[in-house]
Amino acid sequence: MAHETVAAAEEIMDQEFPVLDKGFVRLVDYMGGDGRVVQAARVSYGSGTKTYREDRGLINYLMRNEHSSPFEQVVLTFHVKMPLFVARQWIRHRTARVNEISGRYSVMEDEFYIPAGGDIATQSSDNKQGRSDVTLDPQEQAKLQAEFVGQQKRAYQDYQAHLGAGVARELARINLPLSLYTQWYWQIDLRNLFHFLKLRMDPHAQLEIRRYAEVIYEITKKVAPLSCEAFQEHVLEAVTFAASERQALRALLDGRENPLTGKALQRFEEKLKREVR
Repeated sequence: MAHETVAAAEEIMDQEFPVLDKGFVRLVDYMGGDGRVVQAARVSYGSGTKTYREDRGLINYLMRNEHSSPFEQVVLTFHVKMPLFVARQWIRHRTARVNEISGRYSVMEDEFYIPAGGDIATQSSDNKQGRSDVTLDPQEQAKLQAEFVGQQKRAYQDYQAHLGAGVARELARINLPLSLYTQWYWQIDLRNLFHFLKLRMDPHAQLEIRRYAEVIYEITKKVAPLSCEAFQEHVLEAVTFAASERQALRALLDGRENPLTGKALQRFEEKLKREVR
């Protein structure tokens, strides 16, 4: 199968797309695009001559019916620079190939993440693992940012002192904070990338990793626009209803009272109110 190039993807190859204060994402390489997906899907009877409209229809059919293996034929490789705490969330997706900079071999750079003032918020009362929409007042934001800077500066000075004293790099690094920036090459097929994006572009995902996911999605649109269109239609913007929620929908359509109550009713109503991006 000949190597497929995508003009829009070629235009952005190796460009750094900034994320957060010091991070970035860049597309290093890709293998295939929408054409590879449809070729893989039609392998049993040959590709023939197909129109753009027919390709779009086939890709939508595959996505809608969860015939996901053709999407595995497309592979993207990204170079990503992100804070350590983002990387530790990211690595939970074990379906990619990763090569990260090593603090055992390299001296880590003096680069740390400082959240923008508007991103500094209080703990959410109904989401135990996230922040609320209530931001601190500007004075408190500035105070916290200054504290972050001071703590990071002291940690890095200690790190340099340990290195200067001859302490092994693998030991000198251990007190560096999670705000330290790291880098890696991340290679993943399109099927598993879509799963990553579904989870990490969700409003409940941590804001920082969501910012990376949004940039990666925009890059992926350049490589496989029809596949991304189908993903957005059938997965990203779709809503799945549980069995009890389907019964509730039937009740509402029949003019009967909604049988759901409490948290179940709240989740159901949130799904119905969810806006398309």
